Amino acid sequence: MQLSVESLETPALTKAHLADLLFEQIGLNKRESKDMVEAFFELISDCLVDGQDIKISSFGNFHIRTKAPRPGRNPRTGQAVPIGARRVVTFHASHKLKEQIQDAG
Repeated sequence: MQLSVESLETPALTKAHLADLLFEQIGLNKRESKDMVEAFFELISDCLVDGQDIKISSFGNFHIRTKAPRPGRNPRTGQAVPIGARRVVTFHASHKLKEQIQDAG
């Protein structure tokens, strides 16, 4: 099934746009569409918060990475500022997605 996003008014694809696409192109009602999109992103968020990696076939992988504390610097004042340890999310596109992007350009 091919979903079309050509009718988007802005270049950003939002959760509201995704829900509208589900409504228009698949036939779910608006409430079901919104709930499905919210549930999808909540599931992804919960997994990432729990430290689990997310792998979406033909799209890419979201990884949780723990960054060590390090010295930093305030760019305005030049003053040394410690940067604490933190967890960050990284995304790595799949080879298929990378190929699609290259072929479109």
